Amino acid sequence: MSIALTCPEVLTSTVQVVPLRYVDPHQKRGRLYRATVRFGRSRAGQFMARHIARHTDPYLFRLTGGRVNMGAIINAPLVSTGAKTGQRREVQLTYFHDGPDVILLASNYGGSKHPQWYYNLKAHPDCEFGGQSFTAGEVTDSDEYARLFVLAERVYAGYRDYRDQTSPVGRRIPMFRLKPR
Repeated sequence: MSIALTCPEVLTSTVQVVPLRYVDPHQKRGRLYRATVRFGRSRAGQFMARHIARHTDPYLFRLTGGRVNMGAIINAPLVSTGAKTGQRREVQLTYFHDGPDVILLASNYGGSKHPQWYYNLKAHPDCEFGGQSFTAGEVTDSDEYARLFVLAERVYAGYRDYRDQTSPVGRRIPMFRLKPR
């Protein structure tokens, strides 16, 4: 026996988009958060982040409307336009807020090269993050960069590890400020 759905409310319903969670770098973090960061900085945590979570987090974000993340570190999807292809590109990133602006670090897990999304934002600064529209600008002022990096380390202490890994190869981790459009 098959059942046909003819109710128009069911056919036209959409998934409710939850506003981007505000991540305050000054907020006091609890035990779960500290344990998540400790694990994330471990060899096993880095493996999981690079090879598993980067694939599962986007689905979890969509499935829960951004309400649930793996662990206590908050992330959201960045949707940008490919620098070379012009096609839509999506990647899940950790972030924090500085006032109304979102701050992203192009750490690439401390790798020697910038992540691809860095080049996408440089070529096409209009983007979406967590389902909201933004315009991205790279933070180039050294005092502002230093201030924001301290805040980034409060959100995820692993950024310090990434900076230490990139400095011997001469790579400064780029940082973007996303301003709401």
